[in-house]
Amino acid sequence: MNLTTLWLFIPACFALNLAPGPNNLLSMSNAKRYGVNVACLAGIGRLVAFMVMIALAASGLATLLYASEKLFLAVKLLGAVYLFWLAYQLWFAAPGEEREFEGRQLSLLGLARQEFLLAAGNPKAILIFTAFLPQFVDPAGHVALQFTILGALFLLLEWIAIAGYAYVGAFLRRWFSRPAMRQLFNRSCATLLASAGVGLLVARRQ
Repeated sequence: MNLTTLWLFIPACFALNLAPGPNNLLSMSNAKRYGVNVACLAGIGRLVAFMVMIALAASGLATLLYASEKLFLAVKLLGAVYLFWLAYQLWFAAPGEEREFEGRQLSLLGLARQEFLLAAGNPKAILIFTAFLPQFVDPAGHVALQFTILGALFLLLEWIAIAGYAYVGAFLRRWFSRPAMRQLFNRSCATLLASAGVGLLVARRQ
C-alpha cells in the first residue's frame, strides 16, 4: 500500500461515513435526547459491529456470508424489523422534558446496544467491507496489515461522522425547544427510520 492509495481511500471512505443512514440518524436523535457526549459514547456500539465486519472481510468470511441467499435474507429481515421497532418507539415517545442525567446513567449501554444491532443488521454494511475495502488492498503486499490500516482509518472517520451528526442533533435540540416541535422531530426521525426499514426489505444483492 502506498500513499497514493491512502489519499484515494480517505475521501471516498469519509463520503461513505457521512452518508445519511439509520445509524447516523440514530446518533442525531440520541444527541437531541441525551446530549452529544452520550451519543458519541453510544456510537462505540456501532464501531464494535464494524470491527467484527472488518475482521470477517479480512478473513474472507464476509464474502461467503454475503453470497448466501438465506443468510442475506435473514440479516435483511432482522435489520428491517429492528428499524421498524426503533421507529415505533420514536413515534410514540413522550414529547415532555427529557431527563438527561438519568439517560446518561441508565441508558448508555442500551443506546450502544441499539447502535450495535442496527449496524450488524444492515446487509449494506457487509457489502461495504466486502466490495469497498478490498479495492484498496494490494494482493502482492501484506493483506492482513493493509486491512488493519484501512479498517482503523474507516473506524476513525466513522467516529468523526458520529460526532458530526451528534452535534447536528444537539443543535436541533435547541431549535426544537417546544414539546410540539420535539414531537415533530421524533416523528420525522421515526418516518425516516421506517423508510430505511422498507429500503432494506426491498434491497437485493448486487
